[in-house]
Amino acid sequence: MTLKRKIVLCVLAVMAVAASVAGFFAWRWYSDNRKPNFTDRYVLYVYPDMTAAQVMDSLNSGAGTLRPRSVERCFRKEDVAAKIKPGRYVIEPSFTSIYVARMLNMGWQTPQKLTLSGTIRTRGRLAQKISAQMMVDSASVDAALNDGEFLARYGFTPENVFALFLPDTYQMYWTASVEDIFDRMKKEYDVFWNEERLSKARAQKLSPMQVSILASIVSGETLKSFEYPKIAGVYLNRYRKGMKLQADPTVAFCFNYEPGRILKKHLKVDSPYNTYKYAGLPPAPINVPPKACLDAVLEPDTHGYIFFCASPDFDGTHRFAVTFSEHKKNAREFQRALTKRNKEKAAMK
Repeated sequence: MTLKRKIVLCVLAVMAVAASVAGFFAWRWYSDNRKPNFTDRYVLYVYPDMTAAQVMDSLNSGAGTLRPRSVERCFRKEDVAAKIKPGRYVIEPSFTSIYVARMLNMGWQTPQKLTLSGTIRTRGRLAQKISAQMMVDSASVDAALNDGEFLARYGFTPENVFALFLPDTYQMYWTASVEDIFDRMKKEYDVFWNEERLSKARAQKLSPMQVSILASIVSGETLKSFEYPKIAGVYLNRYRKGMKLQADPTVAFCFNYEPGRILKKHLKVDSPYNTYKYAGLPPAPINVPPKACLDAVLEPDTHGYIFFCASPDFDGTHRFAVTFSEHKKNAREFQRALTKRNKEKAAMK
């Protein structure tokens, strides 16, 4: 073999090695920067105390990472360990490793749904509802709900703060602070109480807070939304006549909702929330009323009903009456049905 041929072969060998190395790095760059690396859609929660290694483990197991080494390289290249930001990140199968690394560093979160629904009758329960869906802990939310100085910034007190919260689903970042959450609730409160609703409240000769108080009583009386306007009309009729509202939910509130049934002994409690003892509205809402209850108070059914009691059909509805004699008749029917029902249950045991 001639020297010239040897030189040519050496050059070709070097070129082949260089091409292989270049191809290797080109493929690795393509794998990291252009090729999707996940099999499943995954919601990745990054807490403040999590390490990059813990995040990587969660990502690989939850999103079904195809090439874990690609993720590791990109985390190292982007210095994720030092720059990672807490948050709620939705990982899509189409994402590349480098995009996820940069997403975590830049805090490109996907908003979280904060849903307030169901029966919320205590500040503790409200705090639990919020903390179960957001990064903030319930103790921090509960402390804010009981902090008069903090709530004064929003125009509320620990006693009437239920009126600030309007049950709905809100889009917020999972990492929102307690202050961020209250800021959002105040914004939604101001949007809800637009000029149209304020005008309706004035027509009923009520302030927004008084509407919330009455709405909370309506909410405490029934789970049937179609009954809201009718029950609201009953309490407005009593209120305008100067009668005591005599609302069982307000008495239950006095006992932290512990009694299963309100008995005569409970009606003796000396509290401004005992509407059997004191006329007028209680000082503040007794729960977080749904928007439908608020609107029911703003646009109640017009009728002459003063009384109502549970239906003997036990379907959650009520029977309404104009006179006390009618009410007593309805109450007796319900009591007879209840007695019969209890006897039948006892016989089945």
